[in-house]
Amino acid sequence: MFFAQVFENIGMNIGLMPITGITLPFMSYGGSSIATSMMAVGLVLSVGLRRKKTMF
Repeated sequence: MFFAQVFENIGMNIGLMPITGITLPFMSYGGSSIATSMMAVGLVLSVGLRRKKTMF
């Protein structure tokens, strides 16, 4: 998700892609984009922590 946003923003600045309203990851004026990005990172970190299997 983040790489797609970064790729599209770089493409818009270079002039290779059309200008859209996509925000930079973790940088927006409103709070909804930042909140969504933080929740996505939290979800990935949670899955990474719980992926380890415990041996009894």
